[in-house]
Amino acid sequence: MAPLSLRVLGLNSGTSMDGVDCVLCHFTQETPSSPLHMKILKYDDIELPQSIKKPVFRIIRENTTTPEELCQINVQLGEVFADAVEEFCKRHGFDLEKDIDVIASHGQTIWLLSMPNEGQTRSALTMAEGTILAARLGKTAVTDFRISEQAVGRQGAPMIAFFDGLLLQHPTIPRACQNIGGIANVCFIPPTSEENGGMSGIYDFDTGPGNMFIDFAMRHYTNGAQEYDKDGVFGAAGTVSEEIVAEYLKSLSYFDQPPPKTTGRELFGDQQAFELIQLCESRGLSPQDTVATITRITACAAVEAYRKYGPKNADGTIKCKEVYMCGGGAYNPNIWKYMESQFAAEGVRFTMLDEAGVNGGAKEAITFAFQGMEAILGRPLVVPQQVETRTETVVGKVSPGRNYRELMKMSVAFGGDVEGEYLPAVRQMVLNSTA
Repeated sequence: MAPLSLRVLGLNSGTSMDGVDCVLCHFTQETPSSPLHMKILKYDDIELPQSIKKPVFRIIRENTTTPEELCQINVQLGEVFADAVEEFCKRHGFDLEKDIDVIASHGQTIWLLSMPNEGQTRSALTMAEGTILAARLGKTAVTDFRISEQAVGRQGAPMIAFFDGLLLQHPTIPRACQNIGGIANVCFIPPTSEENGGMSGIYDFDTGPGNMFIDFAMRHYTNGAQEYDKDGVFGAAGTVSEEIVAEYLKSLSYFDQPPPKTTGRELFGDQQAFELIQLCESRGLSPQDTVATITRITACAAVEAYRKYGPKNADGTIKCKEVYMCGGGAYNPNIWKYMESQFAAEGVRFTMLDEAGVNGGAKEAITFAFQGMEAILGRPLVVPQQVETRTETVVGKVSPGRNYRELMKMSVAFGGDVEGEYLPAVRQMVLNSTA
């Protein structure tokens, strides 16, 4: 049995398509039952070219395309992601041949149907062709993680509870990790000292819109000059319509559905954002008031989700003492300050995920690097609570690169004599100091 040493470059383009998040992680582990060590070597964000953003946004917004266009978009996204890897290496002095073992790419979500209506099929379409990555870069690529989860009966999202739990589990402090990406999601992590605590008790779900509505409104009001509300300045100049916020949160049944639940552009896409803007303007709201109101919807939806579906103390208060914020929206003070104010009386502390040693903007790409590693090893992720099925599975599709046989030899040497279908899931992680 040989120790594990694997350098994985995680790639992710979120719902807002801001750019390709690239994070190089070095994973080491003495044995399959030892704590996993992770070191974040470098994180960067590579801008997506408008030439690919425009057609992808149009497909998503209009929900119309052709087989011909989809074929080309998949390959074009693969090329764009390969370009991003080469640019990342160039910027930071990494040798693709020597410094990277695996490319783990979430790609770009085109459509996610996680909670289908009658007559629909649970499915996920994520593009950026993995074989293009393997051929261009010469490295084995792992892609298409969500559909692996759906194949065993789960929703395929948020799919990050395993990492939040590994990073944030604590002997005595109940914690949560709140991500504000295009969609917002939360993971609750009970203390390890509790029965069924720590990794045994984690669960996560989408709380509702994250940045999607805000970003659309900013593009709308600035004619595309601003793609997001930097530091919340635009929204801070307006006044929230509490009436519209309350009406909106009552108008969608999603907010009253218990976990497991996942959402996306089918409920919170650009058309819905435009309709919300029209409603605000019909009530006399200025552009700043409208952005302030839309921003409050994101924050208030998260607060209500905690109240309804978060862990509770005997007196009904939230059983959570620390909330770690991450994702692009975590840098919008109009979101986290409101959330903080709503739980101040219960002594809940809000902070950035950076305090735990992980850049909040890098987290999702890190989780895909982690999942890519596990695919190479044939090791499942910890299955969270409050999901449809407890079936273990190894996620991702592998596109062999020139180093594939070398990786397989390493995997077998590390697995050694472990019996059973899979290696045991990681339940303890040590974050080593980052570069």
